[in-house]
Amino acid sequence: MSARIDEVRGWVAAAKRIVVLTGAGISTESGIPDFRGPNGLWTRDPEAEKLSDIRYYVADPDVRRKAWQKRLSNPAWTAQPNPGHEAIVELERRGKLHALITQNIDGLHQRAGSSTERVIEVHGTMHSVLCWDCGWRGPMLPTLDRVRSGEPDPACAECGGILKSATILFGEGLAPGVMERAMAAALEADLFLAVGSTLQVYPVAGVVPAAKSAGARVVIVNADETQFDRLADAVLREPIGKALPAMIGSR
Repeated sequence: MSARIDEVRGWVAAAKRIVVLTGAGISTESGIPDFRGPNGLWTRDPEAEKLSDIRYYVADPDVRRKAWQKRLSNPAWTAQPNPGHEAIVELERRGKLHALITQNIDGLHQRAGSSTERVIEVHGTMHSVLCWDCGWRGPMLPTLDRVRSGEPDPACAECGGILKSATILFGEGLAPGVMERAMAAALEADLFLAVGSTLQVYPVAGVVPAAKSAGARVVIVNADETQFDRLADAVLREPIGKALPAMIGSR
């Protein structure tokens, strides 16, 4: 354990309103590949990025068919929370977690035990499906069963429109109010932990400098450099599944 982690553990112990921002890095340790990393989905297959672009998704049935097959085989369906997720649950158990802002869509925070009301899913969730045309929304698994039964591009049962995962694709706006919640939480933090995020995607990356400007200590836990490392009070390169439990004192 580094001396730096010991110092951060003291900050955690003293904090009253901790806000955590998580990105794909916390889920890679559960076996879910990230997108832009060295072994990321888009790094290995640049064409796959089209599946996450609403313009291609709506216009091209072939893109939708490929997207549904990717959803069927997504490793997140069988992934399990790791010690990083569990450490954040421990923060909540101690009454220190003010909010958990996540860029992830996999639901592993909730599966680990984080309260739904504490989790702000900025980019939506893969566990729900919605209709692009009429706005109908429902659980994902029954729609995946339709794909398994031979519907390559299932249509909305309500209006016949295009179904998609309830996640935010490129070209879509965020759900109303979600960034307002995230920013309000960041401004109220006395300690802000940015975990496993490249901090490249806006508007969510903006909560880091906002928290710092409002007086919070900022700790970044990420394998690679980020644009906000210089404003952070501490930057940790240790694996998340080791660093977070050590910082929080949960193991």
